[in-house]
Amino acid sequence: MRIRILAGLRSVPIKRLNDVFCFVAIFAIFLLSACSTSPHLNFSRELSPVSKKIDDYLKAGVPEGFSGAVLIAKNDLVLLKQGYGFASKEAEIANSPETVFTIGSVTKQFTAAAILLLSDQYDLDLNSSITEFFPNLPDDKADITLHQLLTHTSGLPSDIGEGDFDYIPTEEYFARLFESKLLVASGTKHHYSNAGYSVLARIIEICSGQDYESFLAAKIFLPLGMKHTGYVRPSWKDKDIAQGYMRNIINRGTLIERFNASGAVSWNLKGNGGIHSTLNDMYIWHQALKNNTVLSASQLKMLTTPYVPESESLSSHYAYGWAIFKSNRETKIISHNGGNGVFFFDYIWIPEEDTTVLFATNASSREVELAWQIEKMLFSETYLPKPIEKNVYHYVFDFIENSPTSNIAKLETALLEQYSEEISDPGTLNRLGYLSLRSETKSNWSVPLFTLNTRLFPTDSNVWDSLGDAYQTHGKINEAIKTYRKAITLGHKGADGKLKELLDDVTDQ
Repeated sequence: MRIRILAGLRSVPIKRLNDVFCFVAIFAIFLLSACSTSPHLNFSRELSPVSKKIDDYLKAGVPEGFSGAVLIAKNDLVLLKQGYGFASKEAEIANSPETVFTIGSVTKQFTAAAILLLSDQYDLDLNSSITEFFPNLPDDKADITLHQLLTHTSGLPSDIGEGDFDYIPTEEYFARLFESKLLVASGTKHHYSNAGYSVLARIIEICSGQDYESFLAAKIFLPLGMKHTGYVRPSWKDKDIAQGYMRNIINRGTLIERFNASGAVSWNLKGNGGIHSTLNDMYIWHQALKNNTVLSASQLKMLTTPYVPESESLSSHYAYGWAIFKSNRETKIISHNGGNGVFFFDYIWIPEEDTTVLFATNASSREVELAWQIEKMLFSETYLPKPIEKNVYHYVFDFIENSPTSNIAKLETALLEQYSEEISDPGTLNRLGYLSLRSETKSNWSVPLFTLNTRLFPTDSNVWDSLGDAYQTHGKINEAIKTYRKAITLGHKGADGKLKELLDDVTDQ
């Protein structure tokens, strides 16, 4: 690199010359340091035609419900790095590559990488039994190996307890897990197990003497400069953390709020999900993997070898915290995604074509999980996905926001024309009815929505029971009694108790 400031120094006085040399040296050190540690400087300021096509597609999807961020890189050049929609609708804070999202099950690759680091440090045999860490296991669990946990072939169930925030004490969690029945015999078949990766996280803690997040921070995140990655350790600002919008209509807050409120991360998440990061940090991680900064070339090969088929179709195989596919160009795709129904994260890496797609959304639905559409757009000049459309929940809530309940027939026509597949299941309108019923401003729409569902599914006892709930909530007791009776005649058992309580209340009055 030539630094043009050196030209014409001959007539500069000695003191000023020293000052200039100091400045040049500092500036050169800064440039070299920045270029060696930050992959973000190698960024294409002008969008290529394909990047612009993707950017335009995603921008057009924002009014239809897309909210998130995307980073695309090829040949060490970042082609697109952009946020879309809002991290917080209420505060009108835009999403960006620096927005903090939960990465869901992409967490598993950090757990797998940590196990490989420990396998070198402590000479762990990945094919040895986990009884070294969990003595006195039941006979059917005694042969489970680290390799089986890493590849989801241990046979352990996916989860135990009551969801991600069931804070079961450590000893109780693993006692209950190992007492549970195996779904398949260990080592015989792939069966995705979040709990299996929690076992790996506990092994990391036992080996290292540190809690899981502290070990990742010490060995991976902080050495790489991933300052915004973790469960609770980073010093995030509230404005930088994406709020999660269920079905793009209801703010469910953040996982970090719940971690901080409880003072812990549950074992139902630790090691298998729930880590938070930014696209910029995840690209640092990607570069570290690619350049063998944290893992050696042989360890990376172990991490990304396709060990077991994920299904009978053999279309994908599981490695260690990664799923392995073949592209339609017969190149290897290393990928994993993760989500919880509100947030969704996808990571696609095609090493032979040196291409990476990092994708995050804080308003997840099938319509806006777009990483694979982006991958197709990158490699086909003619491919353009169908336009992003509002999910049915977003559409209905937009409609009822601006319409009187007398327009229910108009809504029915629109749903049958645009969302016939979605409303072919009575559960969709049932969920919409309850979402309306719980809304402070749209509860008047609950009865029309449930009534529509009874017209579409007149023999479904549950939709009549739900309509009874709406009538009762709105104080229409006679209508509720009639509706519960209808549900009972169709076989709904739960409506019996509701009807009895209503009739007792009416008698008491």
